Amino acid sequence: MTTSEVKRKKPKRFPKKLYEAELLRLQGELVQMQEWVKATGARLVVIFEGRDAAGKGGAIQRVVENLNPRVARIVALPAPTERERTQWYFQRYVPHLPAAGEIVLLDRSWYNRAGVERVMDFCTPQEYDRFLRQCPTFEDMLIEDGIMLRKYWFSVSPDEQERRFRERLENPLKRWKLSPMDLESISRWDEYSKAKDDMLAATDTEIAPWTIVESEDKRRSRLNMIAHLLDTVPWSPIELPALEIPVRPPGDGYVRPPREVARAVPDHAATLLGKD
Repeated sequence: MTTSEVKRKKPKRFPKKLYEAELLRLQGELVQMQEWVKATGARLVVIFEGRDAAGKGGAIQRVVENLNPRVARIVALPAPTERERTQWYFQRYVPHLPAAGEIVLLDRSWYNRAGVERVMDFCTPQEYDRFLRQCPTFEDMLIEDGIMLRKYWFSVSPDEQERRFRERLENPLKRWKLSPMDLESISRWDEYSKAKDDMLAATDTEIAPWTIVESEDKRRSRLNMIAHLLDTVPWSPIELPALEIPVRPPGDGYVRPPREVARAVPDHAATLLGKD
């Protein structure tokens, strides 16, 4: 979408109680999917891309909120080092791919080259063209080897993006999310739009398609994205082994040392009780 296009109609915000109830249900299914991944040795990569402030981070957090970090991990790579800049472009991502029984969620991915690197001239035209040629082949190789790949593009309007930027600027708890590079995306909106269109044209393939997540309303986008992921991964419930909490055996005379000999955190909570 370019700034000259008709403004997107903002959807009515999804009801909070219904959102929380459905999110909890979906997260329960994510836990079951995780057990299926562990039991079958499946490998799953989920790519989260989109505009700055489009809601990628929030969606990722809702996906992993109740998952085992030894099974599902978030990968958010920093800017490449000088050495990494001399490597084959995809090389720095390969070590982060999942082994059997693992889920990897990429908070931005190799598609940096098709977006920010192209728009900000962080790569040469030759490097960019090579990426668009090699990317479908690279993803074909991953899928041929048995890795399941899901690619989500979070879409947000310029007005909603700016509103979220202002919220981050004014909220000290979210200020860290806002960088000069993010603000640059406002003045380069059309350039990013063209880069996205070219990226989708080159890398939206039958074997590794892109799925667009409309993200004007974060609640809707999270529910829609998680439901789609659960629907497209061929998981099934796994019967877990029966567990029984054992009876605690009688003590053998052990005496615990006095608490005073150990360092303990100060009781900050107690200082709050008299402030009501």
